[in-house]
Amino acid sequence: MVRHMRRLAAVLAGALATALLSLGTAGPASAAPNPAPAGVDITGVGLSAPLRLRADTQPAHVGAVIDQVNFLGRTGMSTGPKPGDLGPKYTVVVFAGETAQQTYDLYPKALGGPRVYRPAKQPDARKISAGWFLGRLSMSETLRTAGVPLERQFDTVSGGAGGGERVLPEDTLDPAKDLDDALGDLQRLLLLNVGVMLTITVGLAGIALLIRRRTR
Repeated sequence: MVRHMRRLAAVLAGALATALLSLGTAGPASAAPNPAPAGVDITGVGLSAPLRLRADTQPAHVGAVIDQVNFLGRTGMSTGPKPGDLGPKYTVVVFAGETAQQTYDLYPKALGGPRVYRPAKQPDARKISAGWFLGRLSMSETLRTAGVPLERQFDTVSGGAGGGERVLPEDTLDPAKDLDDALGDLQRLLLLNVGVMLTITVGLAGIALLIRRRTR
């Protein structure tokens, strides 16, 4: 019985030592390689070669570009603006590592505001319907900052969806005009008050004169 227990202990000790040795030697070799960083490629008007942005070197730009398309719903409008109203087109391809996953067409200068077109045929072969969407107001500046040759815009509001036109009319941004309008309104109000006071004074004088004549 004692010999049997000793043999069993020796077998278990040998198996444990073999397992530990195999873990110690195979651990570094079997470690999974680091995944390639995510990113986006941009092609379009003014770009002679694809603009490649990767999250390990330009995380802010990659995040900002992806933010232009990550809010789209499952279905969009079936038709978009007329081809002549779209302006320059920029195709954005979203990558997971070195594998293309999604593609979108961006029109930052479209008449009536930025537009996004999502084609039905996607690189990852997923089933999705084609559609047009209103783009974010910040689309043009986001693409320009990332390296797309677009003119700088100073009057757009970041975030949100809709056109890239000035939110307030031009004349509301002129403080001198507002001051002139206010002074003009005040002058008209003072003249109106003077007219009312004169009318009341003349009326009271007339009543006093009438009463004086009747009491004589």
